[in-house]
Amino acid sequence: MDRKPGDRIFGIETEFGCLVDDPNIKPERMVEDIKNYIFLELKLGAIDLHARDEVFEPMASGGFMINGSRLYIDAVGSHLEYATAECRNLEDVVLNDRAGQRIIVRAIKELGLEDTVRIYNNSIDHFGGHTFGCHENYLVRMSEGFYSEDVNALYAFLVTRQLFSGVGRVGGHVLIEGGEPSYKEMSQNPIDYIWVSQVYHVYPDDEVNFQLSQRADHILRTVASRVRFNRALINPKWEHFYAHEGMNRMHLLFGEANQSAYAYKLKIGTTNLVLQLLEDGELIGEPELVQPLIALRDISRDDSYKWRVMFEDGTETSALDIQYRLRELAGRYAGSSPDVDWVLQEWSYVLDQLKRDPMSLGDRLDWVAKKQMMDAFVADGGAEWGDDVLHSLDLEYHNINPEQSLFYALPDGTPARQIDELDIVDSMTDAPKNTRAYGRSHLVDRAVKRGWGMPYMFDWSSAVLGRRDLYEMPDPFNNYAEFVGADAPE
Repeated sequence: MDRKPGDRIFGIETEFGCLVDDPNIKPERMVEDIKNYIFLELKLGAIDLHARDEVFEPMASGGFMINGSRLYIDAVGSHLEYATAECRNLEDVVLNDRAGQRIIVRAIKELGLEDTVRIYNNSIDHFGGHTFGCHENYLVRMSEGFYSEDVNALYAFLVTRQLFSGVGRVGGHVLIEGGEPSYKEMSQNPIDYIWVSQVYHVYPDDEVNFQLSQRADHILRTVASRVRFNRALINPKWEHFYAHEGMNRMHLLFGEANQSAYAYKLKIGTTNLVLQLLEDGELIGEPELVQPLIALRDISRDDSYKWRVMFEDGTETSALDIQYRLRELAGRYAGSSPDVDWVLQEWSYVLDQLKRDPMSLGDRLDWVAKKQMMDAFVADGGAEWGDDVLHSLDLEYHNINPEQSLFYALPDGTPARQIDELDIVDSMTDAPKNTRAYGRSHLVDRAVKRGWGMPYMFDWSSAVLGRRDLYEMPDPFNNYAEFVGADAPE
């Protein structure tokens, strides 16, 4: 099927942090209660009747939702994780993502746990040294040498896009590789250490007050398959249920959970266009960074906002210039769709403002909004840089409850918050209508309504209802509307 530039399947997976204000209640119990309430009481999804993975996703650890998404508890860390439905436009992916947050908040409220439990879409544990994923998935046309050769052309973009996609962070961490986990650590956290090739130790870095990215300090590789203690920019995946007509899932690990809808859309939209450039051969011959992982951290920590980096040929440039160059190349796709035109326009605007005055973007970019909040708190005498209270405020920016989150202190209607709350409510039960999530969501809804009397099994590309009816959905661009309504096969 021929598709216009920028017409791509994408989705986001967010790992949530959980804070419980009761020493007698373990967070693991709380996330189980929240998950069970969503599936068994609210009936917003079909809980798994089978183990998708005996170790990481055993039976009843989660399931597919009637809005096309998937919610589950990841056994590594015992945290809630929400994967959006397959999406083809920017509005859908943001709405589907926010719908997942509202579902969790609704469960907490109805369970009477608002004063006890808080859920965060932050990507760092300031005091424990852990980091949580916000992973992006893009369906990309790949050759056999994609991860050994082609992907190198992406690093300059991925390393520098934090200029507008970074969520900001108080403080920093230093990682020191080496050593083996103790027997006690292994016995207490057995799942964490399965298939681990090495471990590292994490220490606070008092030399940095604030930086652009929450995860830049924790990325150790460009590409790696074992990522629990070996975090990389990209995790290679070759799964048949994500493959379609020569396209496979690119699983992007280096990303963060944007509260700003504007930054969220710009992150996904620019990445989509750069992937299009890669597929079209437009990045061949473009200069590559000499040390992308060092550049990643240097850019994040540069409080002068000069963001200087070096290419392999020894020439020096800035992260802004790299982004300007990619924006120029992507201009060839103007007119392809409203999404593409919005991305091109806002990409240019943000780069120009970053060049002129980064602090002018507090109504759009997370890292700027957060930095301004922290600066104001310090200026008012509430704290000094390095104080624990700033780490706590950083965390509260990512509280997913709008009634508690510092992010929602931003004025309603600013670009960061330009998303209709009624549309979010609709997206709690409605899937995107132009991907296979639409057909699958109606099958999930049918399973939920029939209850426990009918066996079922769901995956991204197929579903089984009862003992005979198999529904195959290999094409993620197809909405499988034939599975919807009264005339759908029984």
